Amino acid sequence: MKLKTYMLYVVSAMMLLAACNDMENVPTNKFTDNSYWTSEAKAQNVVNMAYSQMYDAGKMWSDESLSDNVIDGRTVTDQRAIRKGQATPSIGVFDSEWKNLYGGIKTCHVFLEKVDLVPNMNPAAKARMIAEIRFIRAAIYFRLVNFYGDVPFFTKDITLDEANSISRTSAATVLQFIHDELEDIKDDLPINTALSADEQGKITKGAVSMLQARVYLMEGNWDKVITYTDNLINNQGEYGTYDLYPSYRGLFEEENEYNQEVIMDRSYVKKLLTWGDMVDMAPLSVGGRAINRVPQQSLVDSYIMLNGKRIDEQGSNYNKDYPYANRDPRMTATIIYDGYDWSGNVNDGSQGTVIHIDPNTSTTVDKYIYGSNNTATGYYVRKYYSPQDAGDLNSGLNIITMRYADVLLMYAEAKFEKGEFTEDIWNMTIKRIRERAGFTDSGALEYPSLSSDDMRKLIRNERRCELAMEGLRWFDIKRWKAGSEYLTGNVEGATFDGVGTIRVDSYNFNEQRDYLWAVPQSQIDLNHNLAPNNPGYAN
Repeated sequence: MKLKTYMLYVVSAMMLLAACNDMENVPTNKFTDNSYWTSEAKAQNVVNMAYSQMYDAGKMWSDESLSDNVIDGRTVTDQRAIRKGQATPSIGVFDSEWKNLYGGIKTCHVFLEKVDLVPNMNPAAKARMIAEIRFIRAAIYFRLVNFYGDVPFFTKDITLDEANSISRTSAATVLQFIHDELEDIKDDLPINTALSADEQGKITKGAVSMLQARVYLMEGNWDKVITYTDNLINNQGEYGTYDLYPSYRGLFEEENEYNQEVIMDRSYVKKLLTWGDMVDMAPLSVGGRAINRVPQQSLVDSYIMLNGKRIDEQGSNYNKDYPYANRDPRMTATIIYDGYDWSGNVNDGSQGTVIHIDPNTSTTVDKYIYGSNNTATGYYVRKYYSPQDAGDLNSGLNIITMRYADVLLMYAEAKFEKGEFTEDIWNMTIKRIRERAGFTDSGALEYPSLSSDDMRKLIRNERRCELAMEGLRWFDIKRWKAGSEYLTGNVEGATFDGVGTIRVDSYNFNEQRDYLWAVPQSQIDLNHNLAPNNPGYAN
């Protein structure tokens, strides 16, 4: 059975490793008891729990809400408060993320400490599980560094006293550890083509190379980004076989899980192990409940015309009276707008084939009404909506965490920043991605003659449009140090007659503070060696 199925065995125990200090987690459950470790299957249960703690749909959507792609429009969530410049060290998400990530670190360390107790364990299976756990630990530390900068760092289980006195380690040291770990484990993991049907979803050698590329991307080490993305582009015999899936929309549909573009995903199981975020993003007429997270106008505006021009560019043929016509097909696969053709979604419980949002013409529950339970911007989320989940919208659709299109985009960006972005590189990266999206006009596909600044903007915008709603946008803004460019000013939605341009909120980005989160105040209260806090946050 696939990873997404046997992960069910540990769902009820996922967060049992908890105690007064979130880094220590006093052993109180069966996984830390020596008597538990009697079989390979039980060891596998702990590995599965670590997979679940590494990443999930909730984290992905929460990360999206930190960006300029969507806004939590119905309530001032922690993510919205952060973007408004109102975050303090006591804000809930700073504490919960810290707790959950260190809970995952705890699981990894328990496994590494106890796995030798398993009798007669197959050496190859043991080596592979250890490699998976070390990958997961590296991925969790990467997320910690991204959010908090310098963090408490340790490679074995620690005591309560140690947890209450440990200091923070520099982010650079932690990042070097991640690189060293990934290099050390890569040969203990299979390539994707060696996975049996029962193993789909497990960590592979290709995922190791992609995580290396992502870490180096954050560091701006373009040479290393090229090295590790090139592994996945030109050394596929050694690192796995990947390619673009023919359909952009189909890439995110349940029947196409584990396709050739997926390097790694977070597995779910319909009706058994599900995620429920879509119920607060989809139109009410197709199952939505009280809509909170909705696309911003700035994301809509980022999608180019079919002729390759920006909507504000001369010759684009953009018509504000028909703003969604002749646009990048990925927009329709990602965002639901007024007049959206829903006819391709079967068994979805909808009352018609068109989503009507304009308050001047709509007579449906989806129409924009200020302060209501529906969209705050005039848009809804389409990407990751699964028609099979009509009703409560609890989804068993896997969340893709690494895919081949991102490899091509990282490679293109690194080549550009190195001054090596040629027509050949364009053709093998952005042109291929646009062709898959459905572009056919030569203006969108031919290598453009642009200034360096404009080419950089194009490459960055291509990332935004291709990877929207996949939890990556905030981390791109962070590494570009572009917070003031994208996350300051009014947050707007659609424009309707009689309403004007919807204005939802105003964001305020502090360049000296907001690229990092605060160490949670609750942790500093327990351990004063975690102070001083990150710049801009009072201790």
